[in-house]
Amino acid sequence: MVFSALSLSPLPCPRLRYHPRTRPSAAQFSVRRSGSVSPTIQSKSALFDLKTYWTTLIGEINQKLEEAIAVQYPQQIYEAMRYSVLAKGAKRAPPVMCVAACELLGGSRVAAFPTACALEMVHAASLIHDDLPCMDDDPSRRGQPSNHTVYGIDMAILAGDALFPLGFRHIVSHTPPDLVPEHRILRVIAEIARAVGSTGMAAGQFLDLEGGPESFRFAQEKKFGEMAECSAVCGGLIAGAEDEEIQRLRRYGKAVGVLYQVVDDILEEKRKERGVTEPEKNKAKRGKSYVQVYGIEKALEVAEELRAKAKRELDGFEKYGDTVIPLYSFVDYAADRGFIFGGESSS
Repeated sequence: MVFSALSLSPLPCPRLRYHPRTRPSAAQFSVRRSGSVSPTIQSKSALFDLKTYWTTLIGEINQKLEEAIAVQYPQQIYEAMRYSVLAKGAKRAPPVMCVAACELLGGSRVAAFPTACALEMVHAASLIHDDLPCMDDDPSRRGQPSNHTVYGIDMAILAGDALFPLGFRHIVSHTPPDLVPEHRILRVIAEIARAVGSTGMAAGQFLDLEGGPESFRFAQEKKFGEMAECSAVCGGLIAGAEDEEIQRLRRYGKAVGVLYQVVDDILEEKRKERGVTEPEKNKAKRGKSYVQVYGIEKALEVAEELRAKAKRELDGFEKYGDTVIPLYSFVDYAADRGFIFGGESSS
């Protein structure tokens, strides 16, 4: 069903909170801060309580995801879907970025939530399929056994297949028409379809499996940058962003997504040097990491470049004032990992 204006009472968006804090050195390395965003935004970002902002949104998104994937017949498919989507260790980065981009441009959080939930469904579906033995062959995900190790390969494939269309249906049936015009909804659906399709994440996974060294960077951009790019763009589309703003959000999101993965690769290599290996990483993957291809020093340079690029893209949003700060803070979090979530996982 489509919500009517009378059935919705828009939730008040929490005010941005600032407080002095000391950033822990969780990353065990340094990526130099750079970028051309104004000193005022930089100083406010340093005081912005990103963890509270993010954690609050996780709670709201988790509740809506719980409602969106109620168990129906056939029960086992829904249980497999819920197992991955509702995993306790999920950071909900795609939906949180979508909401932040929407709020940046003055959009309503209520308007963004259906798309935000759909992005998490699509993200979970891609992870289910990526973990399959014929793909990355991951035995665990988000701090728990992978979907196929619990429900079997056949059910995992079906769960992923079911989550993709459920996400699109959720956008159409739950986005408030009085807040988001139909043409924006169509653009959001087209954007998600592009991101997960044969020119997006599917292309990245293919090249990760079959591509040579020359295709590595393109594969990483598609496999890890597309979801963040799509999330930022969808938030902008919901809020009615101009074309130039959409392109800035596109470049910003891709840079942040790849930055996060580069830093993950560096941190994993640092753990190996200390003799600490995460159980889910204790295997040889078909794909290559940034550290394997470039070495740690070059990977650090790549991370620095991506951090600067993401922040430059935010220059065009200074007219919106402090609402740009959450997106700005995401960049530093991707590089520094300045805090951890309870039950944190890598995705």
